[in-house]
Amino acid sequence: MDQKTLWGVLDMLILDVLASGPNYGYAISQSVVSASNGYFDLKEGSLYPALHRLERQRLLNSYWQETEEGRRRKYYKITSAGQAELNAKRKEWNEFSAAVGQVLGARHAFLPA
Repeated sequence: MDQKTLWGVLDMLILDVLASGPNYGYAISQSVVSASNGYFDLKEGSLYPALHRLERQRLLNSYWQETEEGRRRKYYKITSAGQAELNAKRKEWNEFSAAVGQVLGARHAFLPA
C-alpha cells in the first residue's frame, strides 16, 4: 500500500485497536495485521511515531507494566478524547469510502463488459 494512504488511516487503525482495551506496540501491530488478513503490515518506523504523536495529542495515555518474565512493556490506552476522535474518523471514513464507491460504481456502470 502507498505510504501516504497508510499514513492517512494509521491513526484510525491504532485508535480502533485500542478501543478494545489497552495494549502494547507489538500486539497493536499484530492486531492490525490479523484483522486486515496481512494487508497492513505496520513497521516500527511508522507505528511508534504514530503512538507517540497520538499520546502528545492526548488521544492516548501510556503506562509501564512488568511482564511475567520480568521485562517492562509500555502499554497504550485510548482516552475519552481519543474515543471521540475515533468516532469522528470512522464517520469521515464511511462518508469518504461511500462517495468513492459511488464514483467507481457509476464509472463501471457505463463501461462495456
